[in-house]
Amino acid sequence: MSLYPSLEDLKVDQLAKAQVAHANTAYPVTASHAYPSPSHGYPSAPPAYPINPTSQPISGDKYASLYPVLDEYMGLQLQECPNYTPPATAVVPAAQNTVGIPSARPNTTMIAPISGNSLGLARSQLTHGLREVTLCKDGKGRVGIRVQPVNKGVFIILVQKNTPAALAGLRFGDQILMINDVSVAGFSMSDVHKMIKKADPNRMTMVVRDRPFERTITVHKDSAGTVGFGFKNGKVINIVKDSSAARNGMLIEHNLLEVNGQNVVGLQDKEISAIIRESESPVTVTIMPSFIYDHMLKNTASSFIKKTMDHSIPDL
Repeated sequence: MSLYPSLEDLKVDQLAKAQVAHANTAYPVTASHAYPSPSHGYPSAPPAYPINPTSQPISGDKYASLYPVLDEYMGLQLQECPNYTPPATAVVPAAQNTVGIPSARPNTTMIAPISGNSLGLARSQLTHGLREVTLCKDGKGRVGIRVQPVNKGVFIILVQKNTPAALAGLRFGDQILMINDVSVAGFSMSDVHKMIKKADPNRMTMVVRDRPFERTITVHKDSAGTVGFGFKNGKVINIVKDSSAARNGMLIEHNLLEVNGQNVVGLQDKEISAIIRESESPVTVTIMPSFIYDHMLKNTASSFIKKTMDHSIPDL
């Protein structure tokens, strides 16, 4: 079973496979492989069809008429894919320290013939799996996170920049399952903060689930450099018809959390737009349903989030 980061990747992969299959059928088979020899118990008479046909392979013009030209495919500016081999497509690596990645098939891979070289795709990878994180407090006895309970779970709503939490790779939306082998299900925000405050400053372990309420969408810019959706206060409010965003399942009433793995929570719309505009295509955005986002941040001032949130570009 194969996974694709965008619909464009899936279609281009299918198109390239079809082109390879068609090219293979354009060459005649040799006489030695045309039909079995008598030694195998088969009749030695040649088949009714010619072994060495005189017809020539389909010309370039006719070949192009059978399939869309990649330069014009789905509104994308693409290059031809010479010598395309499906198994050699890009596979996005799993995040470090990942303990478990739920999957319908154990050997599932991500095929990205046109998105595979995107650093944003790799930085934005979201597994929903579990990982264990070890933290040491800073000189002020802090780890740099704020949490919020949601449906009896505990979720990170703030990762402060230049703190142990940021260095450990914790992200907005991560669910904390255990702290020092103690399950925190049903704990309040103050309960969790007290646990963190009392923990050993030299070693504290957390088991977290990777952003269970979030999902990523990879979109490709059109010839005008747009990705096909509009937003206000970080919330998606409209989607352009027949755009890459529409094709890839972007929804309104969702908030933007990351652009190419860079946290944008708390940033102004013009700042988010600048990040998208300066990003190369494709662009991978991480989103969350707005009703969950609003519930998480209902007791936190947006100015505090913008001032303290880690908005740095994550390392690979």
